[in-house]
Amino acid sequence: MKEYVIQVTNQGFLLVMIASGPPIIISMMVGLMISIFQATTQIQEQTLTFVPKIVAVFGSLMVFGGWIGAILIRYTELLLTTFPTLIR
Repeated sequence: MKEYVIQVTNQGFLLVMIASGPPIIISMMVGLMISIFQATTQIQEQTLTFVPKIVAVFGSLMVFGGWIGAILIRYTELLLTTFPTLIR
């Protein structure tokens, strides 16, 4: 039982990292591009990065949302099918 809980927790942490990876990476790339743009044009507006990052994150969720949902559903089904067998 203890090993199962540790395994499920590890899988859950890995799933969180995999599912949140694409939006975070895209947000970091957009932030880097905007920072380079600000450095070359000497525009020092701090709020300039927020809107493009938000648009990029929502766009990435639209693109990767089906895949993220599928892996979350698969993990949930795994938990719901294996948990009742542990009680017996």
